[in-house]
Amino acid sequence: MQKKSLQTILYSTIGVLVMLGILILLNFIAGAARARLDLTQEKAFTLSAGTKAILKKLDTPVTIRFYCTQSESATPETVFLKGYARKVEDLLAEYHQVGGSKIKIEKYDPQPDSDAEDSARLDGIEPQALAGAEGFYLGVAVKCADDLQSIPFLAPNRERLLEYDLTRAIVRSETSEKPTIGLMSPLPVFGMPSNPMMQQMGQPAGGSQPWTIVNELKNDFNVKRVGMDIDKVDDDIKLLLVIAPKDITDKAQYAIDQFIMRGGKLVAFLDAQCLADQRQQNQMMANMGGGGSSLDKLLKAWGIQFDTGKVVADLKFKMQLRGRSGEPQEAPAWLGLTSDAVNKDDVATSQLDNIWLPLCGAFTGTPVAWLKETVLLHSSKDSQLVEAMLANLSGENIMKEFKPSGVNYSLAIRLTGKFKTAFPDGAPQEKKDEKADGDKKPDEKKAGDSLKETKGDNAVVLFGDADMLYDPFTMRRIDSPFGALQMAMNANLNLVQNVVEQMTGDSNLIAVRSRAALARPFTRVKEMETAANEKFQSEIKRLEESAADSQRKINEMQAQKKDKDQRFILSPEQRTELEKLRKEEVETRKHLKQVQKDLRKEVVSLQTRLKWINILAVPLAVTATGIVIAIVNRRKTSAK
Repeated sequence: MQKKSLQTILYSTIGVLVMLGILILLNFIAGAARARLDLTQEKAFTLSAGTKAILKKLDTPVTIRFYCTQSESATPETVFLKGYARKVEDLLAEYHQVGGSKIKIEKYDPQPDSDAEDSARLDGIEPQALAGAEGFYLGVAVKCADDLQSIPFLAPNRERLLEYDLTRAIVRSETSEKPTIGLMSPLPVFGMPSNPMMQQMGQPAGGSQPWTIVNELKNDFNVKRVGMDIDKVDDDIKLLLVIAPKDITDKAQYAIDQFIMRGGKLVAFLDAQCLADQRQQNQMMANMGGGGSSLDKLLKAWGIQFDTGKVVADLKFKMQLRGRSGEPQEAPAWLGLTSDAVNKDDVATSQLDNIWLPLCGAFTGTPVAWLKETVLLHSSKDSQLVEAMLANLSGENIMKEFKPSGVNYSLAIRLTGKFKTAFPDGAPQEKKDEKADGDKKPDEKKAGDSLKETKGDNAVVLFGDADMLYDPFTMRRIDSPFGALQMAMNANLNLVQNVVEQMTGDSNLIAVRSRAALARPFTRVKEMETAANEKFQSEIKRLEESAADSQRKINEMQAQKKDKDQRFILSPEQRTELEKLRKEEVETRKHLKQVQKDLRKEVVSLQTRLKWINILAVPLAVTATGIVIAIVNRRKTSAK
């Protein structure tokens, strides 16, 4: 009996040791393989196809030096940054796994007065001043041959852009020279210096920082300012960005035209109601916008129309704005585009979502035969064109009068092919030259000097909105222990960078950047809200017209008079009819209020139901699973 017990103990011990050995072996194999399961919809923790393509075509080894302070200080800020640093390490391990021998990862702990700290400073990594810590390092230096690219501080608010920042640094370390792009705009996109005199007088200094899009582009390109009165675009400029070209002259349009004829590429942001243009506004008109802007001569030559007096209103993609009293207001002309509104077959837009277009114009017409049009962004068919000024003043009136056109309006387009000049007679003459002596014949000379068409295929991208680049509509400022941080509210800047990258550089970077912003709106809710609005809106309009008609008849009856001495005396028949009309008016307005309440009640009820479903679904599922498991276990126990 004792022998049998000893054998049982021995076999059990051996079994436990064998199982422990198997677990250690499996854990070692799994750790070496670094197998992971990424359950996020956009695969946020898996290297994108663009990064993998860039890493696989590396022909020169790249060294990535990761600097992170590992001090014993445990303030909330340092604990948070160390947690973020572990995510960075995991991502760097993915780079090494895909890049193999071409990617070498080095880790450093820059303690005070150490060799690692000296190395960090030489690589341009900057310490962050935190409470309770002398200086916290968290940065990356990418070195390829003799070229060094540094990210001085890996800001946690750019976590969704971390992969793009690292991949861009690798690409830039291989390419020593940045492409040059030009930026033309009458708006202060490069920022404005402050006025010390105004500050001394107690007035606002009036200065402003460069727009975020300018700073982002400077990371990848040499950005050159181009004036609105140019007569030629510099030859070193590869791509020209034009933002809100209000009141652009024919001379400047001719310069752009000849730039395109020489093979230069153009990305233009036109506008029907530019909210960012406040140069000529007073305090009373601060939110009116600065009117429209276009490239009329060039568009006409390309067969495209852009109405600077109309914007697109769309019930499917409408946004909600905060009213003066803080309550939400429907804004059908402020578009929040989802993936349904983007071209899924184009590399610049295929992976983008959540694009904001405040008061966006539409491109209409058919391009000339030698150009091909590709629509990048479009409205839904539940849209219509409305007056730009009206759309800026009142979204409620647009909702009342809304009539879907059934047209998918083009909000951003690309034109490709052989372009022909919009100035076949040469450079436009200034007024002072029009009266010049005919013997000089300046027109003939300039016509002969101008280019008539491009040698090969070229490309132009047109957007119907310029406010999509304006910081208040793209970035959210956040106060943090690390200073004022900015976080993207949408994918607007990603879209612009994608297009610029596509027209100038490595298109693989587009697939990396496009994953940075993803919105998951309640599309079903928006569809149901639109249906409810259509259901009640016609009834609301009918009742409003009926109430207005009753009021008009009352006014007419009160204005009737038998003679000048009895102008305010009504006959019994008129008095009876007047009372009847007033009762109808009261009943109509009462019914109107009830219909409006029913509309709002249905929308709120739908939102409330979905909210409670989202809140209770998971707890109820977990509870139900626990009850089922308990019942099964109890039955097994009872059976024994």
